[in-house]
Amino acid sequence: MQTGAPTLTETAAAREAADLADALASPPPEAAPVATLQPGDMPVRKIIHVDMDAFYASVEQRDNPELRGKPVAVGGSAARGVVAAASYEARVFGVHSAMASVTAKRKCPDLIFVKPRFEVYRAVSQQIREIFADYTPLIEPLSLDEAYLDVTENLKGMEIATEIAAEIRARIFAATGLTASAGISYNKFLAKMASDQRKPNGQFVITPKNGPAFVEALPVKKFHGVGPATAERMKKHGIETGLDLKTKPLAYLQQHFGKSGAYFHGIARGIDERRVRPDRIRKSVGAEDTFSEDISDLALAEAELRPLAEKVWRYCEAHDIAGKTVTVKIKYADFTQATRARTLAANFARIEEVLDVADQLLATVHPFRRPVRLLGVTLSSLTTSGGEADASAEPQLDLGL
Repeated sequence: MQTGAPTLTETAAAREAADLADALASPPPEAAPVATLQPGDMPVRKIIHVDMDAFYASVEQRDNPELRGKPVAVGGSAARGVVAAASYEARVFGVHSAMASVTAKRKCPDLIFVKPRFEVYRAVSQQIREIFADYTPLIEPLSLDEAYLDVTENLKGMEIATEIAAEIRARIFAATGLTASAGISYNKFLAKMASDQRKPNGQFVITPKNGPAFVEALPVKKFHGVGPATAERMKKHGIETGLDLKTKPLAYLQQHFGKSGAYFHGIARGIDERRVRPDRIRKSVGAEDTFSEDISDLALAEAELRPLAEKVWRYCEAHDIAGKTVTVKIKYADFTQATRARTLAANFARIEEVLDVADQLLATVHPFRRPVRLLGVTLSSLTTSGGEADASAEPQLDLGL
C-alpha cells in the first residue's frame, strides 16, 4: 500500500511533533503570559527566515549542466527508494520530497534520479552559513538549507531587515550560483510563513501592523506547526482559518489541544515569543507517516518503516550525527498509541542495523490490538562525528528536506 510521503517535518504527526516541540521549547516570558500579550506589547524584533530553493536538486543542476531545465529527483530510483528533493521542473508534475520513487516516476516518466552527495551539500551549506555570520551571531539552523536569523542588532549596522535579506540572497547567489527565498517579520512563526510566499527566488515581509490580519486570513492547514492531522482535528472543532482559531478561548484550546493550546492561541494573534537560538540542543531525529488506510499486516507495516528509517538516516548522514537509541511509535485507529525503544552499547553504524532493530520492536506489538494509522521511527542518544552531543537545531526534528 502506498501511503504518501513520510517526512521528518512535512507530513501529519511528524511535522507537527517537530514544529510543536520547537514552538513549545521557548514559552513566552513569565511576566507577560501569551493569554494577555498583544503584538504591540512586545519590542519589535527583526527575524529573517532564509530557505534555499530546491536545495539538493539545485546543487545537482548547478554542477551538471545536462540536468538544467529538466525534472530532477535526488534520491534512490529503486522500488523502495524515496525522493529526498525535487527540482521545480519535477514539482510541476506533483513530485515532492519524501515521495516514493516509484510514485514519482509514475507522475513524471521523464524524471531523472540523481544519487545524493551529502558532502557537497554540507560544503555549500557551510558557505551559506559563513555569509549569515557576517550579519549576526544569532543564527538558528533548521537543516542544511534553511535557518532563522535575528538581525535586530546586526553586525552591519543596517536598519532595514528587508535590505539585509536582499543582500544575503544576492551574496548567496554570487558565492554558490543558487537562489534563496526569505521571509522577514517580527517573529519566527511569521518569518517562516513569509518565506513561502514568494518562492522561488523571492522574499516577503509581514509587519507588526499587518501580521494579525495575515494570520486571520490564512487557512490553519497552511500554518507552520499545524500538519494534516492537527488541521483535521481543528476542522472538527470548526477551526479552518486563523480567524476561526482566534475566536477560541485559551481554555478551550488547552482543553482540546493540550500544551499546544497556548501556542495556537498566540499565533492566532500574530504572537510568537520564541527566540532565535543558535545553541539549542537537539534531542532526537524522527520521521512519522499517517497512512491513507489503516493497516493490520505485520509485513506491510515493516515495509512502511523502511522509508521512515531511511529518511532519518539520510538526515543524520548529512549532519554528521549518530545515535544509539531507536524508538518505534505505533498509533492505532482509535488514536491510542504505543512506543518501543532499544538502546545499543554503541552508535548504529549502518541503516540495516536501524531497520533490523525497528522491525524487532514492531514485532513486539503484533498482533496489533487495533489497525495501525501511523508509524514513526526516531533515532536518539545523539552524538556528532566528534563524539559530542549534537547542539545544532530543534528537538525531535522532522525531516523537512
